[in-house]
Amino acid sequence: MLAADLSPVLLLPGLFDSGPEHWQTLWLAGRPGFRRVEQKDWATPRCADWVATLDQAVQEAGRGALLVAHSAGCALVAHWASARHRGVRCAMLVAPSDVEAPSYPVGPTGFSPMPLQPLPFASTVVASSDDPYVSLERARFFADSWGSRFVNIGPAGHVNTASGLGEWPAGLELLEELARR
Repeated sequence: MLAADLSPVLLLPGLFDSGPEHWQTLWLAGRPGFRRVEQKDWATPRCADWVATLDQAVQEAGRGALLVAHSAGCALVAHWASARHRGVRCAMLVAPSDVEAPSYPVGPTGFSPMPLQPLPFASTVVASSDDPYVSLERARFFADSWGSRFVNIGPAGHVNTASGLGEWPAGLELLEELARR
């Protein structure tokens, strides 16, 4: 369990939210410093709306927030950081879906192109070698562009419920390591 002095932690799900068995949802249980950022539209979002919601959540969390993004939530962080970035200590970006790839779902608007400026805070990109929504090479390219540490966790699909990670204790360890850097 993450030490209390490392919160607040803002969980940023991707498209369609994170279901009840997703590691992001499981991380909420018993961790009062963790909070899911609730978006109004999980299926066909506008990037600008998600950015505004994240900005408000960061302001409410106070200085030193840790962001934990999954999938399209990683693109959200990149877009938000390119214009704002106040109050964030670091970000863990897990399975960043490639918003420019043909595999990216139709419906969301404004997420492409992916911002490639260095992030103004410490970050780690966590990728799987068999993610259907981003190639390992593309995930590494994002990490390099953002100035992020890159971690390949091997074959774990999209690092979601279907990956069978449960609470994903190794992910919590990565977050704690990032927060202590």
